[in-house]
Amino acid sequence: MAPAPTVTVYVPGPLRTYCGGAAELSISAHTVRAALDVLERHQCSLYRNVCDETGAVRQHLNVFVNSDNTRDLGGVDTTLRTGDVVTILPAVSGG
Repeated sequence: MAPAPTVTVYVPGPLRTYCGGAAELSISAHTVRAALDVLERHQCSLYRNVCDETGAVRQHLNVFVNSDNTRDLGGVDTTLRTGDVVTILPAVSGG
């Protein structure tokens, strides 16, 4: 298997408190699921606020790869390429 691509995970303001205030994290992962696994191992507080106890992304959060919502792609099995930006974005609603 080829080395995992290096991607940037963008962390929105409300979640930065769970990763030492970092706005971006550079990680290596083949898929969004693998990126979340890296967060679980190295940024466990952030991971617990992004994923529920079953490992699923919490319903009030959206995960984007570049400008595409992973729900419109392959979900957490979306393949990542070097230079991709994974953005964790709280859902916004209202009237």
